Amino acid sequence: MYEDTNNRSSVDNGSNANPTSNPYNYNNRGYNYNNNPYSYNSGSGNSSYSYGQNSYSYNPNGQQTYGTYQYNAQTGPAVPPENTPKKKKHTFAKVVAALCIVALLAGGVGVAYNTVSKGSFDLFGIGGSKAVAEIEQQDEDLTPAPEVATADPVTEEKNEKEIQTTTVSGASMAVVTDVTAVVEEVMPAMVMIHNNYTASASYFGYVQKEEATASGSGIIVGENDSELLIATNYHVIEGADTLEVIFTDDTTVPAVVKGTDSTMDLAVIAVMLDDIDDSTRDVIKIATLGNSDTLKLGEPAIAIGNALGYGQSVTTGVISAVNREVEITEGETQTFIQTDAAINPGNSGGALLNLQGEVIGINSNKIGGDTIEGMGYAIPVSVAQPIIDRLMNEVTRVKVASEDRGYIGISGVSVTTSVSEGYGIPLGVYVAEVTNGGGAQAAGIEKGDVIVEFDGEEITSMDDLQTRLQYYEAGTSVTIKVMRQNGQEYTEREFTVNLGHAANSQGADSNAAESEGGH
Repeated sequence: MYEDTNNRSSVDNGSNANPTSNPYNYNNRGYNYNNNPYSYNSGSGNSSYSYGQNSYSYNPNGQQTYGTYQYNAQTGPAVPPENTPKKKKHTFAKVVAALCIVALLAGGVGVAYNTVSKGSFDLFGIGGSKAVAEIEQQDEDLTPAPEVATADPVTEEKNEKEIQTTTVSGASMAVVTDVTAVVEEVMPAMVMIHNNYTASASYFGYVQKEEATASGSGIIVGENDSELLIATNYHVIEGADTLEVIFTDDTTVPAVVKGTDSTMDLAVIAVMLDDIDDSTRDVIKIATLGNSDTLKLGEPAIAIGNALGYGQSVTTGVISAVNREVEITEGETQTFIQTDAAINPGNSGGALLNLQGEVIGINSNKIGGDTIEGMGYAIPVSVAQPIIDRLMNEVTRVKVASEDRGYIGISGVSVTTSVSEGYGIPLGVYVAEVTNGGGAQAAGIEKGDVIVEFDGEEITSMDDLQTRLQYYEAGTSVTIKVMRQNGQEYTEREFTVNLGHAANSQGADSNAAESEGGH
């Protein structure tokens, strides 16, 4: 449900490039942009699944050319032919073996005994005391049958399906775990998030806007004197006009952004304590954060989230992989926890928990997408916690109306990891153009500078910078740090910029990839 639709900017480079060269040739448009960094190639091969003697294969592209199903349950015909010769009578030894099998299947016991009572022979009409006497006379020649293999002469009469079901049932019992107590304990710390935003669509050159709502999940991670603090994914709250939080008792309250880190896809939002009723305060709680560094493969995992926006749901699975590197944008990878617990749209920002009820990861549907089954991803909590702690201590700001919003006066391009490594340019926002008469020009920022910090907060992409600016009014003075190239190296410079108004700065601070020449 939450897809990253922001255009990403990157530069084609090679590892042997001159670190002093400029990959961002703005006038000649020497930069490339990937408009869809999150893609999934389902492949064109055939997939197959098999269980026991059953096999099934299909083509994931929807073609049924190779779809087959085969079942071989037994080796002989189900109904004997009409002219089958009469079978010879069982010898006494076969009768005993057959009775052992009957006892095995009827009693569910895996051991056959060679001592048979008179009553059992009378029950089957075999001959009462005479048969018992013959058994006792041959007792010394008979040996115990401790294994099912004793019944080999009548193998075709075994209920093989029953035996397999018992085995599978036993294996399943080792995996299935009752998590009701854990869920009851942690659910008060889980919330649903509604992102109310303005959707835009272009029809034959006309832009049409309408209000829309997207849903996600969050985890209560702390509180201060005036706010309850909730961790979630950045893409859950991205572009929100307003935010709403729904607690476990279905109470809905407004929320505001506390801090964001778009690179790590993390955010903290705040709910004012005065907006929470006493009855709700009594039922909610703060989650316990665990340690994702100690996770082991196969360890049980529980995912809780607002799947598909229908409300909180619980899925279970195991830890499929730890420290799994996944490419999130071209040339940029991050490390995640992989699990087979279902993580669907709406689960983003929700908790991945262990059996102790500790949060071990923050689920992210954006990474796995909704086209993959059995492969969910979560940001390890040991990686997320220091970022969350930093975001919790930021100054809470309210989004400013677009007509009152401040602008720096630049067009910029994100410096990706691959570009930074290939060309030696610091991570941040490369200034592709400086607007005449804007705040940046007045402060001394130049084309070619790389913005790395805005008002004390690290900037690693154009998305970061644009998100920050949503909370600053025109006329506000902010401190901006840039890295300026000085020969073969970059040096840090700091400027105080008076944010201009859109009308005076010609709509600056756009992404150079979108502005086609900047403003």
